[in-house]
Amino acid sequence: MARRRSNPAVPTSPTSVASFDLGSADRPFDNILNFRDVGSSINKIYGSRILKEGVLFRSARPDDASERDKKRLVDELGISTIIDLRSNTEHVMATEKRRSAMSLETDAEAAAVMADPDEHLLELPGVRRFAISLTGRAFEKALLWRLDWFRFIKVLALAASGYRQDAVSIVGREVMRPRGLIGLAQDTLDCSVDEMRELFDVLARDETYPTVIHCTQGKDRTGLLVVLLLLLTRAVPVDVIGADYVKSEPELIPELEERMQEIRAIGLTEDYAKCPPGWTEAITNYLNEKYGGVEGYLLSLGIDREKQERIRSRLLA
Repeated sequence: MARRRSNPAVPTSPTSVASFDLGSADRPFDNILNFRDVGSSINKIYGSRILKEGVLFRSARPDDASERDKKRLVDELGISTIIDLRSNTEHVMATEKRRSAMSLETDAEAAAVMADPDEHLLELPGVRRFAISLTGRAFEKALLWRLDWFRFIKVLALAASGYRQDAVSIVGREVMRPRGLIGLAQDTLDCSVDEMRELFDVLARDETYPTVIHCTQGKDRTGLLVVLLLLLTRAVPVDVIGADYVKSEPELIPELEERMQEIRAIGLTEDYAKCPPGWTEAITNYLNEKYGGVEGYLLSLGIDREKQERIRSRLLA
């Protein structure tokens, strides 16, 4: 293992790592925010090359990628797989956003979008795409059971009547908001067993790489999966993982107002656009205390040591 070098550039505040120049190495895309090479980011923070670069990437949703963006993903970065962690509700909202944008175009184009609810998804030639909602049914059920009976019945009635977003906003306001981003990450670890198993099965395959992992902001669900992967390497200190995590907050500033509209629509506050201090440390401590660390957690999912080693070898330099 490479010896860690002293690095005063480790960010202590999210605002210290903002980069808004599209021509810079840190912001190489026109319409994809919060995109970075995890290996390169960690190596720079750590001060030594401990991870492979050009293997694991993370980003916010790439739905609006420009033609230049698409070309770079395929031709320059050689992306093999895109892993989309968004929920069904987020996909519905993204489709509605695309339809709204198309309202200024021709009727024929609008009709084509209406006919395809997945029109918002980024499709690239030769690139596999896995849509695995990290907050799936088990996670949703766990949140529902935290409601009192009155709101529980109301949410079920709204969902059954087709008012899914209204139902989600009640759960967001009454359950998700009090849990906070740390509590929700812990709930995800405990509840999203099937989804996590599927994700790590995909990540154990050599043909998956190079891969981009994303959710809507590329901050928390993406961050949770990246934390698990980095802890699995046994090479990246927790403070370095945390320094990479907080990079996401300033990277999302260009679309903050738009994101806040979406966040408020599901009953949440501006705190959900931020990177809370101590998030990475809290997740690591939770894994250690409840599962005996990341390896114990993955074993509890059914991800054996052979698969864990395959993933580790793909990431370590």
